[in-house]
Amino acid sequence: MTEATTTVKAKKPVSSFETPKLEMPSFDMPKMEVPAAFREFAEKGVSQAKDNWEKMKAATEEATDVLETSYSTATKGAADYGQAVIDATRTNVNSAFDFFSEIVTAKSLSEMVELSTTHARKQFETATAQAKELTALAQKVATETAEPLKAGMTSAFKKVA
Repeated sequence: MTEATTTVKAKKPVSSFETPKLEMPSFDMPKMEVPAAFREFAEKGVSQAKDNWEKMKAATEEATDVLETSYSTATKGAADYGQAVIDATRTNVNSAFDFFSEIVTAKSLSEMVELSTTHARKQFETATAQAKELTALAQKVATETAEPLKAGMTSAFKKVA
């Protein structure tokens, strides 16, 4: 019997830093003329997209300006409302101190009841007036903030449409 010997070609080991080289087959693409109608259609599409982009850009900038204006109006309104609350609180605290100083100097129970009744009535009237003032101020701020926002957004979206 004869012994068959085969030789195996040793492959070069691939290190972990080397990647195997692959070659992409090249395909020759046939040269083809794009029809004029298709080219015209594509150019119209690009032109229309540019026009729409410009409209959207202008509308977005206008909407941003409206939002900035509304935000500054709302900020000023909130500051005014906060100041009104501080003023009302100051008035109420001063009234309470005045009441306590009067009640401490009362000479009889009937005088204390009369001072309490008078103070309660006056505080109810003051609180009612303060609530009306704060409500009117809140409505004014809401209107001043929302109206330009509504008008500006309507105008911006009409330009896009």
